[in-house]
Amino acid sequence: MPELPEVETVLRGLGARALGRRVTTVDVRHPGVIAGSVEDFSRTIEGRVIRALLRKGKALAIKLAANDGAPDRYLLVRLGMTGQLTLHLSGAPLEPHTHLRLALGGGREELRYRDPRRFGRLRCCTREELEAVFAGLGPDAQQITLDEFLHAMRGRRGAIKSWLMNQQILAGLGNIYADEALFAARIHPLAQPARVPTHKARQLYRAVRKVLDHAVALQGTSFRDYIDIEGRPGNFLPRLRVYQRTGEPCRRCKTKIRRVVIAGRSSHLCPQCQPRPRHVSRMRGPRKPCPPHPAKTK
Repeated sequence: MPELPEVETVLRGLGARALGRRVTTVDVRHPGVIAGSVEDFSRTIEGRVIRALLRKGKALAIKLAANDGAPDRYLLVRLGMTGQLTLHLSGAPLEPHTHLRLALGGGREELRYRDPRRFGRLRCCTREELEAVFAGLGPDAQQITLDEFLHAMRGRRGAIKSWLMNQQILAGLGNIYADEALFAARIHPLAQPARVPTHKARQLYRAVRKVLDHAVALQGTSFRDYIDIEGRPGNFLPRLRVYQRTGEPCRRCKTKIRRVVIAGRSSHLCPQCQPRPRHVSRMRGPRKPCPPHPAKTK
């Protein structure tokens, strides 16, 4: 959390409420959330105008333009697990764990970044630096083509759940929407991508797109921390079919939803709708020390 639908919801909120506005002052209240020099960060952003918004996967970038013809800069935002980017009246009380304030032109409103666990990061970068960050990510999960998706599955032997969440292969999916897409496609999370039949791989592609589109339309999923730019929770939680529904009946067949651990992360599935395939990813645990060689006898 947050995943692609939540970040896309924040982007759309910024587009409606902050696009075209000038950042008049920058107040960094906790330097730990800023990547690089806090002084450079504040000096570069202050006085610039928000001109565009970009996203790839879970990474959000705010394009900042200067009036003096200086090159554009980009505020790269990674929300981590508990990051929130919200709009407030300038005089509103500060909530705990508010680490950054960006006052907007007019003086009545400001953007605030809040992050209780401080896993998120904000970085001011050049266009070239932003392009390098985006280049390190796989295709966006909402934009990837079917051919790209099928090609990326070839030869992959790990668990398909881990494959879906690998940001260098497919940018934007995390635990929630990977579980939901696999359920929609009736694929077990331990299946190996390379062994998934082509018709099932096509189903998974369509499921990923459909689940993400539906979640974006409902402003994402909120359990505890995620809210949109207006401070409102997402509305997708009641639509979840398997994620965090351990022990509850499957909405298709009434079988109890199960939880398994894959690569240290929880996964949720219906054992009836998502049968375990014959060939599954090997779950390797810690290696046991080799026993000593027996002493040679003379």
